[in-house]
Amino acid sequence: MEVPEKSSALSPERLSREKRDDSIEYMSRGKLIWRRFWRHRLARLGLPVLFALYMMAIFSDFIAPYRPYTRLKGFKDAPPSVIHFGVGENRFQPYVYARKRSFHPKTFREIYTEEEDKKYPIHFFVRGETYEILGLFKLDLHLFGVDEGANITLFGTDSVSRDLFSRTVIGALVSLFVGLGGVAISFIFGCLIGGISGYVGGILDEVIQRIIDLLIAIPTLPLWMVLSAAIPREWPVAHTYFAITIVLSIVGWTGLARVVRGKLLSLRDLDFVVASRLAGGSDLYIITRHLLPNFASHLIVTLTLAIPGMILGETALSFIGIGMQEPGVSWGVLLQDTMNFGALVHQPWKLIPGVFIIVTILMFNFVGDGLRDAADPYSL
Repeated sequence: MEVPEKSSALSPERLSREKRDDSIEYMSRGKLIWRRFWRHRLARLGLPVLFALYMMAIFSDFIAPYRPYTRLKGFKDAPPSVIHFGVGENRFQPYVYARKRSFHPKTFREIYTEEEDKKYPIHFFVRGETYEILGLFKLDLHLFGVDEGANITLFGTDSVSRDLFSRTVIGALVSLFVGLGGVAISFIFGCLIGGISGYVGGILDEVIQRIIDLLIAIPTLPLWMVLSAAIPREWPVAHTYFAITIVLSIVGWTGLARVVRGKLLSLRDLDFVVASRLAGGSDLYIITRHLLPNFASHLIVTLTLAIPGMILGETALSFIGIGMQEPGVSWGVLLQDTMNFGALVHQPWKLIPGVFIIVTILMFNFVGDGLRDAADPYSL
C-alpha cells in the first residue's frame, strides 16, 4: 500500500497565519514615541518651522542685506519695498524700482513713490557689508541685494532709517537662543534641586520646599524688572545677553523642581532603587541613572513648553526698556517702536517682529502638544 507524500505547499490557514506574524513590527519605546509624534499634524508643522527659524537666526548675517545699525539715508519710516517680476534675457528676474521721497502738504508725513524709469534687479549671493561669523571669520557675502544707488527693504524701515528686515532676522539670534539658554539653566537647577529634595527628604526637603514657596510667592515680572535694572548699561551686548539669561532662569526652575520631587517620592522606594542602593550606588548615581530616566518623556515635554515662556520674558523686558538695549537687537527691542500708537497706525509694518514672536510661540506649543501625546505612557 502506497503512502501518499506530504504536500510541500502550505495550507491557506497556515499561510495566512505566517503573513500576520510577518506583519508585526517590534519597535523600541523611542521609535514608538517618534512615530506617534509624527502622526500629530500640528507637531509635524511646528518642527520644520522651528528648524527654519533657528537656521535663519544662525545664518542671519548672511540672510540680512544690511547690518542692523546701517542707516539708509533719506528713508525714514519707509514702507516695505514692492518686489516686481519680469522676464529678461530668457530668465525670471525680480527687481525693485527706485523710490522718491516727498511730503504730504497737510500732515508733512513722508510719502514714497516709485520711479518706474529706474529699475534695479535683485541679485543673489552679492558682496556687501562685512560681518563676523562666531567672532572668528570676516565675510561680506549676503544672500541678496541690489546695485548701489537703490535699496531693498522687505519689511520697511524704522524711525532712524534702518532696514527692519535685517534687524528682525539678526534679532532672532538673541530672542530665540535666550530661551534655550534660560531653559537649560532652569532645567539643570530644577532636576538637581528637585531630585535632592524628593530623594533625600526629611529636613532638607522641608527647607528646599519653603525656599521654593518663597520664590513662587514673589511676582515674576517685578522680580525680573528689579534684577534686570541691576545690569550695568555700559556692558557689551554679549554680557547683557548672558545676564538676561541668568535673570530669566532664577525663578524658572521652581515649577520643574516640584514636579521632579513628586516623581521621585513615588519612585524612591521601588525595588530597583533599593537594589541599586544595596549594590553601593551613590545617591547622585541613583537619581541620574535610575530615577530621572523613568520620567524623561515628561521632562522633555516640560522643557519644550518652557522655552516660549523664556522668549516672552526677554521680549517683555526689552519692550519696557530694561532688557536688551541699543545697539543690541532683539524682537523685544524692535517692538519698542510700537509704543507710539499714532506712529503705529501709519507704519503698521513695525509690528512684523511681533508676528515672528507669535509664530514661534505657536510652533513651540504645537511641538510640545505632540510630544506630550506621544510620550504619554498610558496611550502607548
